[in-house]
Amino acid sequence: METPGGREGSLNDFVPLISVVVLNWNGLPVIESCLESILRQTYQPLEVIVVDNASEDGSPDLIRNRFPLVRLILNEKNLGFGGGNNLGIKASKGRYIMILNNDTRLDLKCLEFLMQSLERDRRYGAGAPKILLDHQNNLIDAAGIVVYPDGLSIGRGRMEQAEQYDEETEVFCASGCAGLFRREMIEEIGLYDEDFFAYAEDTDLGWRARLTGWKCIYNPQAVVYHLHSSSTGTFSPFKAFLVERNRIWVALKNFPVPLLFAGQAYTLWRYLFNIYLVFTGRGAAGSFTREYSKSQLLKIMIKVYFSVLRRLPLILKKRSELGRRRGLDRKKAYLLLNRFGISTKALTFKE
Repeated sequence: METPGGREGSLNDFVPLISVVVLNWNGLPVIESCLESILRQTYQPLEVIVVDNASEDGSPDLIRNRFPLVRLILNEKNLGFGGGNNLGIKASKGRYIMILNNDTRLDLKCLEFLMQSLERDRRYGAGAPKILLDHQNNLIDAAGIVVYPDGLSIGRGRMEQAEQYDEETEVFCASGCAGLFRREMIEEIGLYDEDFFAYAEDTDLGWRARLTGWKCIYNPQAVVYHLHSSSTGTFSPFKAFLVERNRIWVALKNFPVPLLFAGQAYTLWRYLFNIYLVFTGRGAAGSFTREYSKSQLLKIMIKVYFSVLRRLPLILKKRSELGRRRGLDRKKAYLLLNRFGISTKALTFKE
């Protein structure tokens, strides 16, 4: 069901260069500051679309009443990150599409700086901002994304001081939290994979983009403030399950066969690190078991592999479809991991 926030003509009489798509789910505490930061951008005019994933906290009413020029799309159920954002992308008109979490705030010139970077090279299909942890003393949440050989990924520079990432540079891909995308790229490689539901859709999109020749540019002057995991929590069984399951799906869909086999050794090595961290209370694994339990983490891992086996035919079908379009290039995949990868220790010790 689609509900325009204002007069129909005010929404449809111009073709914007940038469409901003904000996915909302029970975002009453954060959505207002997010939309205000978008509407204050120096880069104007913008098309602003909020896709609401069946919120129950009254946030759609706030959007409708406080932001009459924002286009509001109401879903009858929670379609997840991919499903919700895909609706917004399909409804948008801009040549560029900014994807934003509802718990973000944009610095005044964020879109202006991202556009400056993207316009330098036609093969820049995405622009990554410097995403800072809100109220966290200038710490990085993501300065682009880095990738691991078994399909896992994490924000580049996460929990490090922001000044270490002040150089404009190419990165693997933009975080799903905040990124500017060229519509031309999306039309070539396809939308987010809705079967993921949440987490790793950005990495999957990044692999598809990279393996078809698109690049991503990081601009440190384009700043976004993020309340990390405000919807699902920093550590939760639901999040742990989706992150681990979806990284396997990323690999099965996108990796050449030799890398799929090599990735198993990296997974084993990562698990050994995580076992150490569980018993020492460090890293994400240690933080999870402090809040929950070791046995619960083991149950999640068993559930992950049963889920992967159950959906294996579907994922292999998607792999086949991607392979027919662009081929699974072994050399290119290894070069990307070498250039944009992260070590096992650096990955596992981050929270």
